[in-house]
Amino acid sequence: MPNPPPNYVPGHGLLLDKRVVVTAAAGTGIGYATARRCAEEGARVLISDIHERRLAEAAERLEAETGHKAETCLCNVTREADVEALLSAASDAFGEIDILVNNAGMGGNAPLVEMTDDQWNLVMDVTLNGTFRMTRAAMRHMMPHGSGVIVNNASVLGWRAQKLQAHYAAAKAGVMALTRCAALEAAEANVRINCVAPSIAMHAFLSKVTPDGLLEELTSKEAFGRAAEVWEVANVIVFLASDYSSYMTGETISVSSQRA
Repeated sequence: MPNPPPNYVPGHGLLLDKRVVVTAAAGTGIGYATARRCAEEGARVLISDIHERRLAEAAERLEAETGHKAETCLCNVTREADVEALLSAASDAFGEIDILVNNAGMGGNAPLVEMTDDQWNLVMDVTLNGTFRMTRAAMRHMMPHGSGVIVNNASVLGWRAQKLQAHYAAAKAGVMALTRCAALEAAEANVRINCVAPSIAMHAFLSKVTPDGLLEELTSKEAFGRAAEVWEVANVIVFLASDYSSYMTGETISVSSQRA
């Protein structure tokens, strides 16, 4: 019998007056949950996504749920011009950017022997290259100011093996390596870069794109007998974005109820 999810944790002002950018924040996943948690912790938030309608709906929902009005900006992280436009929009809205959460990613299921170059390249371009582009742009903005935090969204598949996930796992392992290397360079300017590696966080979109039976199989392996709530992952992102993790950089935290 799975344990029930815990009660939602109220805000404690951990990000009071911080200026936060969250990519891929529309919909029901970790990105939106992170934007909401940041707002509840007192931050000013700019959310981006590739879907215009969903982005507007996310901003309306965020204001209804938290009372905070979020800034918005369309952004496709595979396009350098979009990345630069997003950082410019954040600078115009906030002056400076204190925190960037790189949540944009792309998955899929394909046997390696049948995987096309296009399938491989799309996952790599969104998940790894997109994180690289956003991290580079944020470092260029933050380092001259001598402060800032970047939190990347990886996956336990960066460590573990799973059939049909060679492209996604390779991309997420790359995000972890990128995080470690970028963190050493950014530390010289007092900018911190860490990442989270969730195992499984349940939301509506995930259930639509996952083969029948797989979510149940993965969930059964979790110690609590349930998937994480997306806000439980967001809580760890908030911790890494906050001053409570001030001595951490280049680290990956596994958000999992089983051994990574």
